Amino acid sequence: IQIAQCFEATRQRCCRLERDGRWAREQLARVEAERAALEVKLKHARNQVEVEMKKRHRAEAELEKQERKLQLVFESLMREPWGSGVLSREQCSVLRALAGQRLGTALASGRRSSAVDESCQSLLSHSDISYDRTEDDVVRS
Repeated sequence: IQIAQCFEATRQRCCRLERDGRWAREQLARVEAERAALEVKLKHARNQVEVEMKKRHRAEAELEKQERKLQLVFESLMREPWGSGVLSREQCSVLRALAGQRLGTALASGRRSSAVDESCQSLLSHSDISYDRTEDDVVRS
């Protein structure tokens, strides 16, 4: 009777462990599926960040190009002898103020990419995002 009771207790324990193992495998499968979905989202997000950064750099380059053109126009207007005859004294002073303001802003801010106001309503700031892909190389077992 004791041997039969021991066998029954062992059988019940084995059944319980088998159920726990099945549950753990199901959980593992769910978590792996979720991880795979998150990896896909991460890949898409990284690609989107890369695209947006390229757009930003192009826009900044275009802005700098336009600012240089504007500065050249200001300088040309201020240097040309006919400019003072065509423009009123008030217009000349406004142009000088604008030229000085543009030049002062450009000198004070340095490169625009480091001085851009990142005021979008994002959950993550750009400093929270790691562009390092070494974490993708984790060995999966």
